[in-house]
Amino acid sequence: MTTPLPGSIEGRIAEELGVRERQVTAAVELLDGGSTVPFIARYRKEATEMLDDAQLRVLEERLRYLRELEDRRAAILDSVREQGKLTEELEARIRAAETKARLEDIYLPFKPKRRTKAQIAREAGLAPLAEALLGDPGTDPLAAAAAFVDADKGVADAQAALDGARSILTEKFSEDADLIGELRERMWTRGRLTAKVKEGKEEAGAKFADYFDFSEPFTALPSHRVLAMLRGEKEDVLDLVLEPEEPTDGPSSYEGIVASRFGIADRGRPGDKWLTDTVRWAWRTRLLVHLGIDLRLRLRTAAEDEAVNVFAANLRDLLLAAPAGTRATLGLDPGFRTGVKVAVVDATGKVVATDVIHPHVPANRWDESVAKLAGLARQHAVDLVAIGNGTASRETDRLAGDLITRHPELKLTKVMVSEAGASVYSASAFASQELPELDVSLRGAVSIARRLQDPLAELVKIDPKSIGVGQYQHDLSEVKLSRSLDAVVEDCVNGVGVDVNTASAPLLARVSGISSGLAENIVAHRDANGPFTSRTELKKVSRLGPKAYEQCAGFLRIRGGSDPLDASSVHPEAYPVVRRMVKTAGREVAALIGDTAVLRSMRPADFVDETFGLPTVTDILRELEKPGRDPRPAFRTAAFKEGVEKISDLESGMVLEGVVTNVAAFGAFVDVGVHQDGLVHVSAMSKTFVKDPRDVVKPGDIVKVKVLDIDIPRKRISLTLRLDNEATAPQEQRQGQGRQQRDGRPPRQRQQQGRSGGGKGGRPSAPPASGAMADALRRAGLA
Repeated sequence: MTTPLPGSIEGRIAEELGVRERQVTAAVELLDGGSTVPFIARYRKEATEMLDDAQLRVLEERLRYLRELEDRRAAILDSVREQGKLTEELEARIRAAETKARLEDIYLPFKPKRRTKAQIAREAGLAPLAEALLGDPGTDPLAAAAAFVDADKGVADAQAALDGARSILTEKFSEDADLIGELRERMWTRGRLTAKVKEGKEEAGAKFADYFDFSEPFTALPSHRVLAMLRGEKEDVLDLVLEPEEPTDGPSSYEGIVASRFGIADRGRPGDKWLTDTVRWAWRTRLLVHLGIDLRLRLRTAAEDEAVNVFAANLRDLLLAAPAGTRATLGLDPGFRTGVKVAVVDATGKVVATDVIHPHVPANRWDESVAKLAGLARQHAVDLVAIGNGTASRETDRLAGDLITRHPELKLTKVMVSEAGASVYSASAFASQELPELDVSLRGAVSIARRLQDPLAELVKIDPKSIGVGQYQHDLSEVKLSRSLDAVVEDCVNGVGVDVNTASAPLLARVSGISSGLAENIVAHRDANGPFTSRTELKKVSRLGPKAYEQCAGFLRIRGGSDPLDASSVHPEAYPVVRRMVKTAGREVAALIGDTAVLRSMRPADFVDETFGLPTVTDILRELEKPGRDPRPAFRTAAFKEGVEKISDLESGMVLEGVVTNVAAFGAFVDVGVHQDGLVHVSAMSKTFVKDPRDVVKPGDIVKVKVLDIDIPRKRISLTLRLDNEATAPQEQRQGQGRQQRDGRPPRQRQQQGRSGGGKGGRPSAPPASGAMADALRRAGLA
């Protein structure tokens, strides 16, 4: 009896998503035809029966995985078939495998490999001995082995024969797919990851002190701790051991499972002890090693997936942050010795002036700097002052405050802006092309000003990995991270829409259907022929064919063009539907747009036809009410407390306004304007249990926090969103909070683990981080 074959790829995905198979089939056909997820989600709702962009992204990822699985399945079937070992039952098992791990387990006995001890033993004719001992434990091992002694075959004596038989059985046990699967899942649910510091590495590896004597179940380990320990191992500070279960004095329960699988039990028969020892040998030398490799990969993969998800979610929030809009902006890139770089951009983002001022030490030309800034602001009708949040940011913020105080007639508003990635942009090839006349240092000030006007339009010019909202990004799979972040950027750009007459090439390249080369062609056509006046003119762009036009047209906006609909998200293919609405209303398109009363009086069903169903018609009516509406929130700014400019100015109990700069699995980092981000631990976010900090806050949020504790020597700030918290926590609680800041584990758990070692005062130092999270940890004083 064979195992039934699994259903189609589309059927499996449909079951996983909880939708109908025909919806998945339609989506797969569109993806295979070159359509993008944003296009399908927005303009092919009838075809997929309303699958949204989140479902489509999961579908796309699962489709990739399952197709890779099918390719691997076909390769394995070919390999086993070529070996002449493909039976009907084996083929059915291979075809029924639902994961890559299961498929590889089944293939293991047939996988070409180097000559093993078991193969050598078989060549020496010892297979019958192994099978005889396994099949009849009443057989005396030494007596049976004596008959297989053959010096010509390398079997010198009975013990050598038994060693060969043991190698054969060990390989047999370790290549049983069902057994491996059972043991793997048992070890995953019961096992633990243990870390120990290597001898003599305590001082050099102090940043890993939290893991010098650490143990936690696999299923309880959060992403950031797994990645931290793996990095500690990579840097030769930590020894990691994957323990199958809590240590006991008796034999391993795993050995019992192996023995039971092959009918081995100690009943006092002559062969029982030898067989039991063989099971123990197989478990310790082959099975445990194999499972350790599998589960290490599983831990890394799960940690990577979680870290990538956190990175992607934070990136989405940052890209969709509120834009200040078309307002002339003065960008300040703070610095001490090198001065504050200044750039003024007009309402469209065009650079109209640059300068360098030296208000801070050592030059201290404060009044001169204020005068220069006032002159620039007056000359160019500046509304906003964008201040980079790096070195000398608070000093420069104070300079901007003085400017506003001395010149109230300018009606300026100052805003602190994250400058993460600005230096990367400044040195990029695109920045050189976009701002060739400017020095690298001044380009950063331009980027800071523009990212206040429109964060999305500016940040797409920077590699997402350099924007500063991830954790342990350098330890993640480059392919997995890039694919996820690129999808986020694509979804954000297309969700907001792009003005084709002002967008940069990097922004256009993120629009559905537009490649980097095609984006350059659009910009070149715009430069040569002037602004586009209609969407149909896009067809004149070199290499922009019908498919690309279909994919991109609805996401590109043309404001003030010949057709009012070109400024909306209504796709050109659906313009005939709008024409019918116009005819029904008895007025021109321009008059109908924005007329809520008339539009809401129309019945969507009256305009449904064979091509456009109810979902699309409903979307069109909603869009006509507020054409080109921006889904991003309204712009507002945080006000840092006057007189609180450095960590020593903080006091327990202070209530401050700040900006969330990053969100991790264990809490959120908040910039309160003192050069050190404070940490709101997940336990201090709400009176109720918080599973995911992102359920409470996201990067860019303006929040009110209360200071719980300040550790000036370590530059650590503990904050709470629970403003009714007592201002000063007991000493034990404060120590616990400090420890929680580093990796999210409650102090009691550490005490139960009996860990030793650590930093000053017995408190371990922070786990390591990389990239953006490292920057956040350093700013928070945790690294």
